[in-house]
Amino acid sequence: MGIQGLTGFVEERGAFFTELQVRDTKLVIDGSSLYHRLCFASAGDFRRGGDYGPFAAAVRDFFGSLRACRVAPFVVLDGGRGADDRKLPTLRGRAAERLRAAHGLSRGDGGCLVPLLTREAFVQALGRLGVPFVQCFAEADREIAGLANRWGCPVLSLDSDFCVFDLAAGYCPLTHFQWQSVCAGEGAQGCYVPARCFSAEKFCRHFSHLNKSLLPLFAVMNGNDYIDLAALEAFFSKVRLPRGCAAGKGGKHVRLQGLLNWLSQFAEPAEAVDNVLKYLKKHQREETKELLCTSMEDYTPSDVNLEDFFQTGKYECEAARKADLPRWVLDALAKGKLAPFISDALILRSTFLHVQVENMQRPSAHSTALPIRQVIYGLLLKVSQNAEAASPSKQTNEPPVVCEFDRLQKTLRKTFVQAASLPTDFCDDHFPLDKLMEVPTSCRQMLLLETLGVKMSLLESIPSHLQLPVAVTCYWICCSEPKVKLHQLKALLLMIVSGELHRITNDPDLTVLRAEDDSIAYNEFLKWKEKKLQNKDFDLDAAHSFCQWQCCLQMGLYLNQLLCTPLSEPDLSRLYTGTLVHRLYQELKSTPSVENLFSFSPKMTRLYQVLLNTVESTVSPDFFQKMTKTKSESCKKKKASKKKKKAIRSAIPETQHLCNVNRFASLGVDD
Repeated sequence: MGIQGLTGFVEERGAFFTELQVRDTKLVIDGSSLYHRLCFASAGDFRRGGDYGPFAAAVRDFFGSLRACRVAPFVVLDGGRGADDRKLPTLRGRAAERLRAAHGLSRGDGGCLVPLLTREAFVQALGRLGVPFVQCFAEADREIAGLANRWGCPVLSLDSDFCVFDLAAGYCPLTHFQWQSVCAGEGAQGCYVPARCFSAEKFCRHFSHLNKSLLPLFAVMNGNDYIDLAALEAFFSKVRLPRGCAAGKGGKHVRLQGLLNWLSQFAEPAEAVDNVLKYLKKHQREETKELLCTSMEDYTPSDVNLEDFFQTGKYECEAARKADLPRWVLDALAKGKLAPFISDALILRSTFLHVQVENMQRPSAHSTALPIRQVIYGLLLKVSQNAEAASPSKQTNEPPVVCEFDRLQKTLRKTFVQAASLPTDFCDDHFPLDKLMEVPTSCRQMLLLETLGVKMSLLESIPSHLQLPVAVTCYWICCSEPKVKLHQLKALLLMIVSGELHRITNDPDLTVLRAEDDSIAYNEFLKWKEKKLQNKDFDLDAAHSFCQWQCCLQMGLYLNQLLCTPLSEPDLSRLYTGTLVHRLYQELKSTPSVENLFSFSPKMTRLYQVLLNTVESTVSPDFFQKMTKTKSESCKKKKASKKKKKAIRSAIPETQHLCNVNRFASLGVDD
């Protein structure tokens, strides 16, 4: 949520804030605001898919500063869109903005874009640091306000909606929370984080002692994420809003200030609403009144008791009960073990696929991971092969369909995707979604690996925490279009090895005695990184390929989570570094000896060779030699590829469905 223009208005006027020394307190943190803020602050590059290591380090340092000041953080994250899906128009608008930003970055323009797996990397970092967090069922604002008031502590966020909530201990904007400048306190009080707290009292006093209870009506009328202003344009076109002494130069924030001054003449919201309605046509009044009153309720702190969750681990909320989801799914969502993507697919049958800095002339990078998503939808919406075969009527037994919002070139489009038909063992009455946890681990693992086109025997030589990313890499090699180049694969695997080397040389918790040659290899790697890069060109096609890998990894993670993690979840902060993989790719093209970057460590050299051999074994021996084709062969292949794509994905027409490719015809699961 957010109130149009309010952040800029209050930031321009320091008079609405009070200075605050944050220490010895609980602090309720808006998780979405925090990870966006830390992501933008820690990123040196937004074109190359994200550097999750520096981001995780920023998360660690942030909570380290809080710990030093004896601040007890409680992070509250947004969940899915909720059953009413009221924010859909806003979310579509944001997705279109993100697409414009990605396109600009792909052409070399400036800008910021949150990398695809930032949220997952944040949740992992919170888990490692032992920071208590909850993922709400839908929008988190009301639950954040409710928890902060229950505890009498401040809210830390970047959301101007918290200027409107009636908060007992106030709202601290992240822009004024100086966690990197912890101050030594005087005497026994100890150190503190300098901060500023928004004062609703000062704000209201500035506007002729406006009644605080009118702030929600102001927010709704001024425009937020939930309400369409069209209904109120008649009011704004007819009413004479007083400018007052606060009007800015050049008309900036004039309407916002005029509305606040106009509202200050009323004692309470009901009186103000009645006066608004006088300016509307009679047939509009009842509907508009209902819309205003309903929307004002969004600024009432929630009665969901998050304190109970932080004490007992049980999340109870009316909307979740009405959704009638299995208990284990609700618990996993609340604990961040399932992503909001899952609840949106399950409740709304609708999902957003976030764009990256990719080649906009090619199909979306997410199209590579489509078969994985179809399996996720099949598990959630329960489609079985034998039901298809048993039904003579195709009309009554069509597989469920999910609406995906993704890009088609530079435009946001929605596409309807059929859920995959799964093996009967996962879909008949023995294993509905609420019993998925009871399916033997070996069966769940088999479904995951079959989806990725890999056998467990292939992964046995791989360290357990790298088995999922290696399986995803095998899938990526086989399914990406255009084909992955050998240098891209090698760059990706060298990056993964560098993360392993960092882990064993820097992790204080490792019980394994680190070998001296690993430390030497790591120091040599750091020296190599410090060298000036000869070729700083941005290769958009390589970027597109690495985007496809991240899409596959994201859906591989989600499927693994939905199947209750039959494979270990990899640490994203050590798995993907966009600036590094792009640099490795560029240097491998000109200096093949870069492949021997870790030659000082026999262990890392062996690991790299095992990873490379494992992935290469899933494709034909001449797979990477086939990259250069004659022109006629290339044309034939393109035509065949176009026909195939046409069959798999109908991207434009909203009435058409995707075809359902059954990946499991050969999969048998033992009882």
